[in-house]
Amino acid sequence: MDSLKEWATIVNALENGDQTIILRKGGILDAASGFRIESKKFLLFPTQEHQEYNHIKPQFHKYLEQAKSNPPSNGFNRITSYAEVLAEADILSEETIKKISLFHIWSDSYINERRNWKPENPMKAVFLKVYKIPVVNTPLKSEYQGCKSWININEEISNGEAVLSDIEIESKLSKFKEIIK
Repeated sequence: MDSLKEWATIVNALENGDQTIILRKGGILDAASGFRIESKKFLLFPTQEHQEYNHIKPQFHKYLEQAKSNPPSNGFNRITSYAEVLAEADILSEETIKKISLFHIWSDSYINERRNWKPENPMKAVFLKVYKIPVVNTPLKSEYQGCKSWININEEISNGEAVLSDIEIESKLSKFKEIIK
């Protein structure tokens, strides 16, 4: 199944309903044109690289502390969720970036840093519905390494439990769509 590499801190926030979007420009090894959605349903593959307190809003530092205090076993990674894409948009406006801040835990300074990297590429905002699943311990393979967004893991996940209720997700999705229109 396709898997999106994302900071363990962000995966924690997604799994707890405090974050419903991801913002991406693409990794160094991704296409020159920037981040693309390669699958509408994918595993969330938690990573440990690049996570810092100044990249997260202070009220959400608990998710970074949780990620640092519970690293995966040597040679394996724990996958505990998958996501479905409900909406996506390319964001160019600073005003829109600020308005969608309520959907994520990244700090303003980190978002600005990401926007300034390859400024010719828009920031892609992707609204997700996240599902918790029983822990899947997957071996870390060399092809998973590097600054790329997507990897393929030899795991198939059928069912999970939605993190947010249908009413909660519809309310948030409606607000998101109103902002990005």
